[in-house]
Amino acid sequence: MKLTKAMVEGSVLPEKGQAFLWDSEVKGFGVRLTPSARTYIVQGRVSGEDRRVSLGRHGILTVQEARNKARAQLSAMLEGVDPVVEKKRSEAYALTLQELSEKYIEARRDLKPSSIADIKKHIEKSFASWADRPAVDITRDKVAVRFRELSERSPAQANQAFRNLRALLNYARAAYRSGDQPLIVENPVKIISDAKLWNRIQARSGRIPTDKIGIAWNVIQELRNAPDQSKIGETLTDAVSFLMLTGARWSEAAALTWDQVDLKDAWWHLPDPKNRKPLTFPMPGAAVEILERRERKGFFVFPSRNVGDGHITEARGILGKVSAAVGVRVSPHDLRRTFRAVAGECGVEFWKTKLLMGHKISGDVTISHYTETSDLRYLAPESNAIANWITRQGTIASTDNVIQWRAKK
Repeated sequence: MKLTKAMVEGSVLPEKGQAFLWDSEVKGFGVRLTPSARTYIVQGRVSGEDRRVSLGRHGILTVQEARNKARAQLSAMLEGVDPVVEKKRSEAYALTLQELSEKYIEARRDLKPSSIADIKKHIEKSFASWADRPAVDITRDKVAVRFRELSERSPAQANQAFRNLRALLNYARAAYRSGDQPLIVENPVKIISDAKLWNRIQARSGRIPTDKIGIAWNVIQELRNAPDQSKIGETLTDAVSFLMLTGARWSEAAALTWDQVDLKDAWWHLPDPKNRKPLTFPMPGAAVEILERRERKGFFVFPSRNVGDGHITEARGILGKVSAAVGVRVSPHDLRRTFRAVAGECGVEFWKTKLLMGHKISGDVTISHYTETSDLRYLAPESNAIANWITRQGTIASTDNVIQWRAKK
């Protein structure tokens, strides 16, 4: 029968499941009845596939309005327009940059917390004016203008921001398509490469001067042993000492957990380091002594002030005092470069130093294929040589009448 308002409103809703009333005037037009609603639908075929589309609820649409929408939808299907594809297309075109970033993070389960934090930071700051707008609205011209604006503030941050944006839009091109065609035909960030706009960032080379390493070491130990030092002060000085002795990255040391260290056999382990390959490092005796004197409270070796709230996040105060003592600005990463310099003083081969620092070895078939690069405990002699050189420099620096000698190679 022809659907009418009285018929639709007089229909009995099922207690569970669904039931249908079909219109005799427009084939494929009907009402779906569920325990909570009466919804107008239209059903047809596109390219041999059945398609059913919801038109809207009764009460929001009248019967005649729904019938007119059904006719239009059926006409489109006859012309080959697939409503399922069109719905996905509409949803994709409406996807905001903020929503895209969330879907990207959800899809990329292998992203590290630091990478996720970078993405969120740039969405909230670098691309704040774009965050709530459709991602497809980002054009090459908009990219070029915004890139120049960010570059005036910080060339390095501009590069990082648009590399993150490039990854998000590449994901959108792969994940959201209309048939065989991506909805974003070309990644607009490509203009930065096409126009050669990427900022050239000079690699940082800061480190503690070799002749000041003993001074730096002593400053750190004095800060730890000062009578007014709090527990967090001890934790931070121990963490910085650990960085100097092992060459670890700040993120690796700060998040180190007790189940990743073995003080008896003198090693520490990273299950998911930067290069994604689990690594086991030797722990020099001086570092073992530092960790042995620490109280095991909580999960982390270097916990935050309130145990149970996570691990330490920065050591600017202590590094500021070290910087003042040695006359150069010292960052956590500068301590890694200092480790590399000390390794050179000790005559440690470069490839061994790279392994101890958690770097990949590439370009050398012998090392890549015939050398153990995951379990590095066999490098304990080199690890101890570097740590002993550092602590010995502390002894030398505290003794006025001792001449500093270069380590034998």
